[in-house]
Formats: sequence, structure tokens, C-alpha cells
Amino acid sequence: MLIDLINGNIEEQDYLSQNNVKIVIKKLPKKIYGFIHRYKDLNIITINWNISKEKKKMTLLHELAHLELLHLDNNLLEFKIENIEDEADAYIKFLLESKID
Repeated sequence: MLIDLINGNIEEQDYLSQNNVKIVIKKLPKKIYGFIHRYKDLNIITINWNISKEKKKMTLLHELAHLELLHLDNNLLEFKIENIEDEADAYIKFLLESKID
């Protein structure tokens, strides 16, 4: 689970491997920090290369939240995109507040 990654109970590479995630860093429009999509069985997270290290980290967690919340398994046309983004943000906020130090 994502909370295990946040708490340091699992290494990032192990988490990505277990969830079949590949990270791609590339130039994206300024207002797009990143996105996730599935190609066959591979979950691909693309992150904007032109954002800070901290924003990259938060973007990765946000995109992994979409994966954990099964947003990729739903037909996105059934939902409002804003609601999905808000749900992922709220989930990450909850997990970070629950982090064990």
C-alpha cells in the first residue's frame, strides 16, 4: 500500500515493481505536473521535468494515489475529472498526516 511507501516500510523501487509502474520524466506544458495511464499491463507515470524535486515527489504520490484508488480501472467518462483529482489529493493528504515518524 502507498502508506507503506510513505512510512518507509518499502523502498520506492520495490513499490513501483510490485505495482508494475514505470516513471517517465519529460517536458510537459508548464501547468501539467504529471499524469498516469495504463498501457497493456504497465502503469506509466509521466512527470514534468521542469518542476522542483519536491513537486516531482508530490506528483508521483498523487499519481500513485490514482492507481491505489482504482481510478485507472474506472471509465473516466463516468466521473468528473475534478472530483478524481480532488480525491487523489485528499487521499495523499490523509496518508501524509497519518505518517509514522
